Amino acid sequence: MSHTQTMKFEAETRQLLDLMVHSLYSNKEVFLRELISNASDALDRLRLEAATDQALAAEQSDPEIRLEPNAESRTLTIRDNGIGMSREELISNIGTIARSGTQELIDRMRQAKPEEMSAELIGQFGVGFYSCFMIADRVELLTRRAGEEKASRWEYAGESGEYTISDGGRAPVGTSITLHLKDADADDGIEDYTDATVLRRIVKKYSDFVRYPVKLPVRREEQVDGLPVISLEDEVLNSMKAIWLRPADEVEDDEYNEFYRHISHGWDEPIERISMKAEGRFEYQALLFIPSQAPIDLYSQAYRRGLQLYVRNVKIMEHCEGLLPDYLRFVKGVVDAQDLPLNVSREMLQENRQVTQIRKALTKKIIDTLLAAKEAGEHYDEIWRSYGALIKEGIASHQESRDKLVPLLLFESTADPEAKVDLATYVERMPEGQEEIYYISGERRAAVESSPHLEAFSRRGFEVLFMLDSVDEFMLHHLQDFEGKTLRSVAQGEVDLGEEKEKEQKEERQKEFAPFLEALTEALKDHVKEVRLTTRLTTSPACLVGAEGELSPHIARLMRQNRMDIPEIKRDMELNPTHDVVVRLKQHFDDGDRGETLTDSAELLLGQALLAENAPLPDPARFAKLLTRLLAKVL
Repeated sequence: MSHTQTMKFEAETRQLLDLMVHSLYSNKEVFLRELISNASDALDRLRLEAATDQALAAEQSDPEIRLEPNAESRTLTIRDNGIGMSREELISNIGTIARSGTQELIDRMRQAKPEEMSAELIGQFGVGFYSCFMIADRVELLTRRAGEEKASRWEYAGESGEYTISDGGRAPVGTSITLHLKDADADDGIEDYTDATVLRRIVKKYSDFVRYPVKLPVRREEQVDGLPVISLEDEVLNSMKAIWLRPADEVEDDEYNEFYRHISHGWDEPIERISMKAEGRFEYQALLFIPSQAPIDLYSQAYRRGLQLYVRNVKIMEHCEGLLPDYLRFVKGVVDAQDLPLNVSREMLQENRQVTQIRKALTKKIIDTLLAAKEAGEHYDEIWRSYGALIKEGIASHQESRDKLVPLLLFESTADPEAKVDLATYVERMPEGQEEIYYISGERRAAVESSPHLEAFSRRGFEVLFMLDSVDEFMLHHLQDFEGKTLRSVAQGEVDLGEEKEKEQKEERQKEFAPFLEALTEALKDHVKEVRLTTRLTTSPACLVGAEGELSPHIARLMRQNRMDIPEIKRDMELNPTHDVVVRLKQHFDDGDRGETLTDSAELLLGQALLAENAPLPDPARFAKLLTRLLAKVL
C-alpha cells in the first residue's frame, strides 16, 4: 500500500530557497559540482560500511556517477549507486537545513549587492543540494538505502514550499535526482545542461579529481557492413586521479584550488598550500590548505572540524578531529595513510600511535609554514586577521606547541596605529631603563589607547601592547615572560616608573596623605579595597588598579554574560597627588570638611575612573545626581 506524505519546508529553508531562486544569478553551473560531490560521498559511505558488513557488500556494484541528459524532456538526471537514503534519512536530510548559521546566511544574501551574490554563499553553509533549484523548476529524487528493500521518492515542484514523499517501489541501491530544467537563459546565467559539451566542461572544471567515474552516455554512429549503426556508449568525463598522489609538477594551481573548494565547500582560494609525504615505518601523504577566508561559524560549537582521513585511498572519515590540535581547526585537507584498519573507530583513533605521530608531524609542518609566511611578509597579515585568535588559543591550550607559536604573535600597540608588532621586535626597541613588557587589556583599541593607565608609560616612551581579544588573558596565564622579560599589565599591581627623586616624593606624600587616603578608603569600602597614591598618572586624577594575576574587568564581564559565576572583584583606586582635583579635595579634608562633600567627591572620582576605562557605573542614577549637585555649586 502506497504511503504518501505531503510536508512543508521549515521557514528558514523556504526563505533560503526563495533567495537562491531569485537572487543568485552567477555561477549557476555549480549545482552540478554540488550534486556530484554528494554522490561521491554516498559512494564513499557504501564502500566503508560494506568493508565491515557482509550484507551490504552484496549490494555493491562497480561504483559510478551517471549524468543522463534528455533534450526532448528538458531533464538532467544525476545517478549514483552509493549508500542511498532511508525514508527517515530523506526527511531529515532534504526537508531541513540542519546547520547553524542558516539565518545568518539568509540575512547576508538579502543584504548583499548583486555583484556579491555568488555560489560562495552556498558552499559556506553546506546547503549544496538546494543549489539545483537555481536551474530547475521541479526536482524528483528516488533513493534506496543499501540493506533495505524499498525505495523512497521525493518530489518538489514550484514555489509552494511543499514536497511529497512516497514509496518508490523496487529500485537499485543509490540515489537518482532528476532535474526538470528551466530554459537556457544567458542573461540569467543558465546554460543548456542537456548539452554534452556543457556537461563535459563543468565536470572537467570542478570535478575532475572525484575518485569515481562520472559517466555520460554519448550517441555514437558507425558503419557496419555499409549501414549506419547508432549506439550509446559511456564516456568518462573525469580523470579520477587522487590529486595528492599525482606528482606536484603535473598539477596546476587551478586544480589544487578547485580541489580545495571541493573539500571545504567554499569558493575562496587557499592562501597557503602544504604537501607532505612520509615514508618508512609510518607511510602517509597529506595535502593541506589554509583558507583565505575564515568560515563564519569557525568559533561556534557546531563547526565541523577535522581533516578528511583516507586509508589506502578509501575515505573513512569526513572530519577526523584527531589529526590536528583543536586550535588548528581552520586548516582543511586530506590525509591518506597506509596502515590504519578500514573499520577504525573514533576511540581507536584517539589511542592510535600512528595517528599521534601524524598529528605531531602535521602540526609542526603547519607552524613552520606560518613562520615562513611571517618571515617572508607574504599573506601573513591576512592569516593573522583571520586566525590570530586561534594561534593565541594554541598557546593557552597546547603546551607542546607553545614555544613555537610565540614568534607568530602580533599585537597592536601604542607605537604605531597602522602596524602590529611581534614580541621580538618589541624587545629590540625597548628604551634604556625598561625591564618589562607592558600591556593593557580591553575590548577595542579606542577604549584602551585613551586609558589613564598609559599616561606615565607614554611620558617615559615605553611602548604598551594592546590585548584586545577575549582569549588574550587566558593566553597570558601561559605566557608570562619572553626572552627573560616579564609581561606586565599596566592596569594591575603597583607601578613605579618615576625617577629616584619622584619615588622619594611619593613616599613622603603617602605619609602626608595617609589620613585623607584612609577616609576615602572608608567612604568607598563597598567598591574598592584601598585608596593610595601613584606615579602612573600624569593628567588624570584617578584610576582603578587590579591585583597582579586577577581577571580584568572586561574579561570578567564577558564571562558573566556567558552565565559564568564570577564574583565581583574589588580593585584599588590610585590618585594622582599633583592633580588639582586631588590637591583641592585634600585641602578641604585638612580644613575639616569630612562629611557629605568628601563622600560625594569620592564617588565622583570612582565614577570618573570607571568611565575612563569604559566600564559600567555601579549606580548611574546616583552618579548623575552627584554630578548635577556639583555643577549647581560650581555655577
